[in-house]
Amino acid sequence: MAKRTAVAQTVDDISEAVPHLIRLPERKAWIDYDEEADVLYISLKRPQKATDTKLLADKGILLRYRDKALVGVTVLDASRPRKKTRGKNGRRSF
Repeated sequence: MAKRTAVAQTVDDISEAVPHLIRLPERKAWIDYDEEADVLYISLKRPQKATDTKLLADKGILLRYRDKALVGVTVLDASRPRKKTRGKNGRRSF
């Protein structure tokens, strides 16, 4: 069997992410990955100017809020596999 190219793998990865990305609360998002720190930053507003942060310790995720609006998500240890669970609606959540 032929070895998959990096481009083909990237296309597959993005294709799998699309259903999740289109459900984001904002139409625009900025994604940055710090490989050295292994932290993924997802900004839903630019600039974030967050006023509050909620830690989801069991998931290693920080939710960043400005007032009551979610403006960003920080994923700690981003390269670590995440446990997939089923949400109330039967869909997978990470």
